[in-house]
Amino acid sequence: MPEFENVLYEVEGPVLTITLNRPEALNALSPDLERELHEALNHAKTDDAVRSIIITGAGRAFSSGYDISGDSSSRSRLPTSGHLKRWWDSAMRNPDMIMNVMGHPKPIIAAINGWCIGGGFWYSLACDVTIAAENATFGQPEVRMTSNTTVLFAILCGWKNAHRYALTGDHFDAAEALRIGAVNEVVPADRLMERARQLATRLAQVPAESVRLNKAITTYGLDAMGLRAALNMNGVLSSIVEASNDGPDVDHLEKARAEGGFGSFLKARDDPFRPEPFGPRS
Repeated sequence: MPEFENVLYEVEGPVLTITLNRPEALNALSPDLERELHEALNHAKTDDAVRSIIITGAGRAFSSGYDISGDSSSRSRLPTSGHLKRWWDSAMRNPDMIMNVMGHPKPIIAAINGWCIGGGFWYSLACDVTIAAENATFGQPEVRMTSNTTVLFAILCGWKNAHRYALTGDHFDAAEALRIGAVNEVVPADRLMERARQLATRLAQVPAESVRLNKAITTYGLDAMGLRAALNMNGVLSSIVEASNDGPDVDHLEKARAEGGFGSFLKARDDPFRPEPFGPRS
């Protein structure tokens, strides 16, 4: 088995738990963490002892999304062609990442503890089943700095629900996530892993080929209806969205970052939207 620095790979009986393990950064998706997550998932494909998988996060978050904390360079400094290529190379990996989760031969449960933001939210949507703790908070606040959502949100939760949150970046709580269909179940925080393991163990009792082929029926069915094409177009448009992040609407964000660091950047981005819906946590 490969060695990991950013994820934990723990097998107990037929259940594998993959834990995103950058708690000091709220499990932000750095390139190394995301690479290791997929290496772990790929290793599990050939591990006959593993019959079901749980993905969760260490500490007080599932994941705070893609790690942008170190990107202190002004986006306007790159030539247009270089800027587009940078974001194209990044965005066009996403369809493969999402399909690696959705097309995995073994069932994957997302156990959402705390923050589930941006790219972390996308991964939660891609998992077969999503169980949220009562203290979970979801959202895509990155759209407030000219960034992209995911078409999976509209596919799974409906156009109206997706647009309510994808166009504002507003956060929403676990109860709202359940109402719109972003999660299957909400449980007390201290029961999250117990409940996820109960379901993972139940899934592990079903014949492996039955699970694999029934997953393929639904995933390939969505693919035949245009899922992959939609994700590919999502990637194309994402690169354009990110390359558009140099206008007057966002100049103040880069100024805040230059003067006060990443915390000031987030404050400038999100303070105008306070209070967030659904209470003080979000």
